Amino acid sequence: MTDDSQNILFGNGDELPSNHSANPHIQDVINQGRRKVVASGAAFGALAFLGGLPSIAGAAEPAKIGSGQPFQLRNRLPFAAVPVTRADTITVPAGFSAKTFIPWGTPICGSYPAFLEDASNSAEDQAQQTGMHHDGMHFFPMDARFKGRKSDHGLLVLNHEYIDAPLLHPSGPTVVNGKRVDADEVRKEINAHGVSVVEVRRGPQGDWSVLPSARNRRITGATPMHIEGPARGHELMQTRYSPSGTSTRGTLNNCSNGYTPWGTYLTCEENWAGYFAADDAELPRHLERYGLRSSGRYGWETVRGDEFERFDATATAADARADYRNEPNTFGWIVEIDPFDPDSTPVKHTALGRFGHEGLVFAPTKPGWPLVCYSGDDSQNEYIYKYISRDKYRPQRSDGRLLDDGTLYVARFNPDGSGDWLALDIEDAAFQQACAAANVSFADQGEVLINTRLAADVVGATKMDRPEWGAVHPDTGEVYFTLTNNSSRQEADAANPRAPNPTGHIIRWREEGKNQVGTRFQWDLYLLAGPQSDSRDPRGRPLTDENIMASPDGLWFDEEGRLWIQTDMSGSQLRSGPFGNNQMLVSDPKSGETKRFLVGPKGAEVTGITATPDFRTLFVNIQHPGEGSTPTEYTSTWPDGPGRRPRSATVIITRDDGKRIL
Repeated sequence: MTDDSQNILFGNGDELPSNHSANPHIQDVINQGRRKVVASGAAFGALAFLGGLPSIAGAAEPAKIGSGQPFQLRNRLPFAAVPVTRADTITVPAGFSAKTFIPWGTPICGSYPAFLEDASNSAEDQAQQTGMHHDGMHFFPMDARFKGRKSDHGLLVLNHEYIDAPLLHPSGPTVVNGKRVDADEVRKEINAHGVSVVEVRRGPQGDWSVLPSARNRRITGATPMHIEGPARGHELMQTRYSPSGTSTRGTLNNCSNGYTPWGTYLTCEENWAGYFAADDAELPRHLERYGLRSSGRYGWETVRGDEFERFDATATAADARADYRNEPNTFGWIVEIDPFDPDSTPVKHTALGRFGHEGLVFAPTKPGWPLVCYSGDDSQNEYIYKYISRDKYRPQRSDGRLLDDGTLYVARFNPDGSGDWLALDIEDAAFQQACAAANVSFADQGEVLINTRLAADVVGATKMDRPEWGAVHPDTGEVYFTLTNNSSRQEADAANPRAPNPTGHIIRWREEGKNQVGTRFQWDLYLLAGPQSDSRDPRGRPLTDENIMASPDGLWFDEEGRLWIQTDMSGSQLRSGPFGNNQMLVSDPKSGETKRFLVGPKGAEVTGITATPDFRTLFVNIQHPGEGSTPTEYTSTWPDGPGRRPRSATVIITRDDGKRIL
């Protein structure tokens, strides 16, 4: 990213690195580890768990087919890999179909205003239509809180991460002398963010449709929210809007997601810091450590009116309750939404920490045991976190309060393949010692969590290469995380084995504690993305034409333990080289086999995935096709065709024979 990133309307909103601590980087850990091999000039960890856990290559056991029959392996990836392509379309294997569904601007609630092809819809219209740039999502069967097996009727809930302002308006945004002057344009941009809740039904012929339902709903960057957990009411959460520090407005930059065992949706605020401006001579640590700058990404703070002035975090009054110096502290959280109650108020859970949450993934729940979940901080050189609830999970009785009282940990990856979860708890003796050694103090646990990144710096967490989506194996409980890339890395370590690391990799670990509640783990590398000359598949072999990829991002396990991998390449990786457009692959941890299942259109990221319980319908999101387009020149015209502006959309994938996807 260049200095132009300081300007209004800059790019896709990835934040500038803000971790200047001396903590070790994961690449340093890998370099120090005893499991290095050197291949094509790249240091790469051996693909085997330590501590007696099986290697990938030896993990597959032959399956017995029929009584008295010889042992043979079942083909768990029964499709022909699709080739690399730069076509402006969706490519899936023979025998499968992909149909576009609910693109940006689809009317879903209120007066159901139709999408206008010239993008001249108003801000009020946008608040009743699907937002821009679809991302993480989940399908909730209509019986989700009972058996959860209904596959032809449910709620599809999806995030809208950010906007392309040049495409959101007919002629792009109106900017005069570096300032935004059209309040309705800015209001429309705020409304294009957030979350959509859409009731959908599959008809007798297999076609899906949106139902006109009272459950349909838009949560936007202006929707009122409650604040819960240790930071609720904290003096650093007090604003002109909420002098008590117990509420805020809106959720922004909603990237990946999660869903709770009690049937609610979790949306995750990722690159939120760039929405705010702060022009103080010296920024307080809760703003500086998160990379706030003197101007906001879209210039919203330059418009008059309280609804816009909240994006200016400059201290302008004698008291925080009279300005918005603390408004950024009300972002960077996990937000819980009840999709079945359109009148419910979303809740920001502060016990889960404040950072650039990519998503939230739960370990398998066990009645009578604490709840365990994981989240990555998607920025260069940031960390991976784990949360353990204080109270026990009780089916049919537990709710979001489990996310308000517990312990947040951050990961340290050791060179010998072990790992430690380091508590970010002001009552923890080791945390107190680390703070004393670093000469850093926190007034209370609320301040620890508002300054999560600083607290993680203090305890010595391992810097990672943009930790993004996580996924937990449904049978083994192994945790997988994508480390998408990090071109700014100067030195390698055990868990981040390349410096720089422009193509990324996938790391995984197994917890030592029963039911994931311990503070020790064993880790290894599952896959090293990149060209054939610098990559490794789960069997330790170079990637091939069937699975070559870069910048792994989205991760999801289906019920049979196949790992679905989505990529987020940009720039030169998309324009040239061996990778083609962004893609989605399927990998089998039992055998290590990995195949490309889908390739997206030009300029798009493939992101977000969910399925119906019968696994006959797969939903996948296609984000920002034609990224970099202007109001007059489109680099993609997907999905509507020639001459039409590109629109993010969900894609519905089915088998032509109507059977399970795999």
